[in-house]
Amino acid sequence: MCTAATYTTKNHYFGRNLDLEFSYHETVTVTPRRKVLPMRHTDALEEHYAMIGMAFVVEDYPLYYDATNEKGLSMAGLNFPGNAHYNAPADGHRNLASFELIPWILGQCDTVEQARNLLADVNLTDTAFSPQLPPSPLHWLIADQKESIVFEQTENGARIFDNPVGVMTNNPTFDYHMLHLQDYMNASAQLPENRLVPGVGLEPYSRGMGGFGIPGDLSSASRFVKVAFTKMNSLSGDSEEESVSQFFKILGSVEQQKGCCRLGTDEDGNLLCEYTIYSSCCNMDRGIYYYTTYENSGISCVDMHREDLDGDRMAVYELQKEPRICRQN
Repeated sequence: MCTAATYTTKNHYFGRNLDLEFSYHETVTVTPRRKVLPMRHTDALEEHYAMIGMAFVVEDYPLYYDATNEKGLSMAGLNFPGNAHYNAPADGHRNLASFELIPWILGQCDTVEQARNLLADVNLTDTAFSPQLPPSPLHWLIADQKESIVFEQTENGARIFDNPVGVMTNNPTFDYHMLHLQDYMNASAQLPENRLVPGVGLEPYSRGMGGFGIPGDLSSASRFVKVAFTKMNSLSGDSEEESVSQFFKILGSVEQQKGCCRLGTDEDGNLLCEYTIYSSCCNMDRGIYYYTTYENSGISCVDMHREDLDGDRMAVYELQKEPRICRQN
């Protein structure tokens, strides 16, 4: 599964954990303004905003998992199995395949408000990229420097939710996650006071007891609560280094380690485990995409503005997975 979040200090940040049991050979991919992006059921994007993000590039097409455009608008697609519902193409709607939604929105929109207006007419179709790559069941977190929303299309139709906490995970639907937060309203970053038996001298015996009850398991509902609590109480300095480091700490509160989420075995009998393949953090104001991988916790980055954004060829960067250890003697 996955977790996505926003974060604000002096600048604005957007990123996610990608949690799966295998990798599709993801790369940090910069798509410049004149890279033609064909669409299956509507006009191609021949000129558009440049964008940077993590993608699986197939047949010279960026299948973005998450991305930020040159205006700072950002999107991430998160797994939504059993709830995502895609339709056949329909007259009177803007028909898009699910893999087209990120480049189609980021290619045209400056803000969440513009994205909201375009999404009102979207019909997500069941169109596969190829026979080997069927549609992925997804919902999307969309954010700019001021607000964020969630877009979901289920059997009940498409819905757009305001997202005041700026985080997202997986199932169930977003309205459930917001309702679920109410179960933890008493949780606090402060030390608790004795309200259980007034007049009895009860004192906290450990730091951190104000957050007692915050879930720590890896389910999507629990990760939503944990990352919301961590993000909304998180403090850091305003420098780029402090902000980026803190963002990865926020995502680290819900990262998955190999062996802790077991999914059975593959056809050869090998154990399958979901784990955090990569974590990302994009500076929405500067277009710098930072990431770590499961193998390499050191932070790497790609700056979209060091590429030819008026070009027509993507820049693709392999992930730095080799562990880096700073030896001091």
